[in-house]
Amino acid sequence: MDSTASSPHTAPLPAPLQAPLSASRTVAPAPLTVGFDLDMTLVDSRPGIAAAFRALSAETGVYVDEALVVSRLGPPLETELAHWFPADQVAAVGERYRELYPDHAIAPSTALAGARESVDAVRALGGRAIVVTAKYGPNAELHLTHLGIEPDSVIGWLWAEAKGEALREHGAQVYVGDHVGDVRGARAAGALSVAVTTGPCDAQELRAAGADVVLADLTEFPAWLRTFEAARTAAA
Repeated sequence: MDSTASSPHTAPLPAPLQAPLSASRTVAPAPLTVGFDLDMTLVDSRPGIAAAFRALSAETGVYVDEALVVSRLGPPLETELAHWFPADQVAAVGERYRELYPDHAIAPSTALAGARESVDAVRALGGRAIVVTAKYGPNAELHLTHLGIEPDSVIGWLWAEAKGEALREHGAQVYVGDHVGDVRGARAAGALSVAVTTGPCDAQELRAAGADVVLADLTEFPAWLRTFEAARTAAA
């Protein structure tokens, strides 16, 4: 673990939680809602994505370096396809990739350590867990169903700041992701950005992008969340 990662007991709270409300009134906090990214936050989809790209490459005859592809997961599929296919083919190839995906990518992908426990931790506190991802929504749902992870809602095809739209709509106070784009999404929503170093971005990159809390992986998240929610409730 990065030696400077925020401790569950010292992680910073959003500014609204740092200033106590007037003793003359008591306001119940908004219901807890936590958003999670999918790829490399909840799910290690690298084996599955590599398999889907192998199938796409075999079908189209276009070489794709699958190891390079899975080393930089996060941005939308079309961003990656543009490295390998002419611009006028990207949309059609993207559609074909999404068609191939269920048969090639779901079975090889695994849950990351702490993923199920983190979603369960939100529920244990009476909260809602949502998944906001750049992945095509139906394929994201296939991953979650296969792995037995059951969020309250799945919102797909959103990247970086656009994720903030869904996070605001669902009232998320926290967004958990592995990429600087996830940090940007949390900040766009005014949510606390919790970053994990299980994806392509290291702790220094995530902090530089504005992450409020950096954890090694989701095994550290349930304890952090309990501390966060206790402080949030007390501040109300």
